[in-house]
Amino acid sequence: MKKIYLLLAVLFIQSNVFSQMEEDGWYLSFGVNAINNLGTQSPINSPDDWYFNSVPATLSAEFNWAGNFSIEPSLSYNQIKSGKSLDGGQLDKDYDYIALDTHVKYYFGKFLLPKSNRIELYANAGLGFFHIDETNISANVGGGILFWLSDKKNIALRAQTISKFAFNHPKSGFDNNHFLYNLQLVFKMN
Repeated sequence: MKKIYLLLAVLFIQSNVFSQMEEDGWYLSFGVNAINNLGTQSPINSPDDWYFNSVPATLSAEFNWAGNFSIEPSLSYNQIKSGKSLDGGQLDKDYDYIALDTHVKYYFGKFLLPKSNRIELYANAGLGFFHIDETNISANVGGGILFWLSDKKNIALRAQTISKFAFNHPKSGFDNNHFLYNLQLVFKMN
């Protein structure tokens, strides 16, 4: 009899997980980004450490696989113009910034704001690849807020911050630790 109860419990838990996957599903988003390369300076004292040039685009797809957890690969493009300061040096040419990141997200907003149906808070962590003048890999941590624009929860506005910590920081030239900020429109696909 215990085996039957255990089997029923396992089936019940699996059916809840699968229904959450079907209910939450896929989200596609696009928007703009800004890079903050702190170097050794304060972001408040030195606005030259902020880069928002060319077409600062961010694209991502997110899949919610279990309740409060999801995974999101994203692609970001920006440009750092000549004459700007980067890590204490003056740039003599334009540099393209490309980042490819994958994050696991944990949505915890319902625990802090249980009565809010439109605001979701999350923390994320993962790995990234980025290129300025050389290629580097980063460990990423961050968080964000998602604000649903409709009661159907099919379109939202997201603001996100990612701290990117380069693995090969001392030897990488310009490709070092920095922040990547995103502002995106999010669309639910199912």
